Amino acid sequence: MPEMLIGGEWREATAHEELEVVNPATEEIVDSVPAASPEDVELAVATAKRAFAEWSRTDVEHRASILAKAADLIHERAKDLAARLTSEQGKPIAEAMGEVSHLAHGVRFYAEAATKVRGAYQELPSTLGPAYGMVIRRPMGVCAAITPYNFPLTLLGTKVAPALASGNTVVAKPAATTPLATLEVARLFSEAGVPDGVLNVVTGRGSRIGDGLVAHPDIRRVAFTGSTETGRRVAALAAPDLKRISLELGGSDPVIICADANVDAAVKAVIIGRYWNAGQACLGCKRVFVHESVYDEFVGSLVERVGRYEPGDGTTKAEKPKLRMGPIHTRAGRDELLEQVEDGIASGGELLIGGGTTDHRKGYFLEPAVIAEPSTESRLNREEVFGPVLPIFRFSDFEEAVRRANDTPYGLGSSIWTHDARLIHRAAQDIEAGMTWVNQIHYGYDELPFGGVKASGFGKEHGIEALDSYVEIKSVVVGGLA
Repeated sequence: MPEMLIGGEWREATAHEELEVVNPATEEIVDSVPAASPEDVELAVATAKRAFAEWSRTDVEHRASILAKAADLIHERAKDLAARLTSEQGKPIAEAMGEVSHLAHGVRFYAEAATKVRGAYQELPSTLGPAYGMVIRRPMGVCAAITPYNFPLTLLGTKVAPALASGNTVVAKPAATTPLATLEVARLFSEAGVPDGVLNVVTGRGSRIGDGLVAHPDIRRVAFTGSTETGRRVAALAAPDLKRISLELGGSDPVIICADANVDAAVKAVIIGRYWNAGQACLGCKRVFVHESVYDEFVGSLVERVGRYEPGDGTTKAEKPKLRMGPIHTRAGRDELLEQVEDGIASGGELLIGGGTTDHRKGYFLEPAVIAEPSTESRLNREEVFGPVLPIFRFSDFEEAVRRANDTPYGLGSSIWTHDARLIHRAAQDIEAGMTWVNQIHYGYDELPFGGVKASGFGKEHGIEALDSYVEIKSVVVGGLA
């Protein structure tokens, strides 16, 4: 049984309780991990606080070199990490390899960025005598990194890498159902030279340890990715101590396919953007609006290509020309998707393909679905659909498409397919989302700040800007120069 990492030691839970990890494709127990208690959280935070005193004063070049070494180790052990990730999360090996590669890239990005941050010098009025000002960055302290089950490794990297690069220490809590690969990555960080106590990992149910971690008085920064409902609770728990927080929450990303779009390229991108990871992504193509002049062409090609997918165990390959799609992560998640599909059809939507369970005797599988024109008030329109179900709509007027794209509580990502510069400009300015892609798949680049608006959260991850969210900006006035 893998153990938690606290203060450089691999430990069991204080109460000696365990949590089983289940493969969603087979429903078999993969392994078990410690079920941490509030006492374990207290120990992890106290350990991280002690480690902060020295780590925060470590030369940035040294911190960067450790992160670079960690990125190298992640790359070298990618196959083993991907296999571990597939066994607990369910995604196919090829997708798991993509996630591990993204993690390594992100860690390396912050290793390089850490040494490129520059300060500021400002000449000041001489009213009180000659003086100048400086702007410096001070690490914040102990940070909490709370990650979900859908992309446990890349989302760990977007939190841990900038935090450590900036001189902070971290207590990470992975989702209760996907802790195994996270523990392996933490082991690689230790092997790379991260000092004891600088990166700690506690495993267990959020209902038992999540509140205590977020509300702990010694946690100064909370980075959370998960549902909007839980994000609101995180914000409420962090508010009394005025903690710095970032919340990357749910999404219902719109895609607008214009009359001049490259339909073939758009279809390929939408399919990946909707059915990658069995559609279990905050960021993804979740509502598609297609101009009436290309609607039939787009939908016909889309349905034909979706039919090539075959849900199955992510450790095996499908027979050609089938493409493997993994399971829904939990039975409850699949049941909710089935209810959303049923509601979409009952509202007047037309099921074009998929939407049923498979004949697998075990595993939480769902056939990828396309549903045309569910009603505005259907659950497929009003809720986040966290799985391989795609509602698609026809439009004739661009203004109408933008209005419908914005008619959602969410505002994470969005995209538009056109070569008309005027429409691109309108989409960039008018679509209520944290990011808009033009003629490209929804993908979170490490190089660009990423985060949502409205019910999709606030704060940014990724990009050089993320480093500023892990430091306190301090002004220093230097006088007595005469």
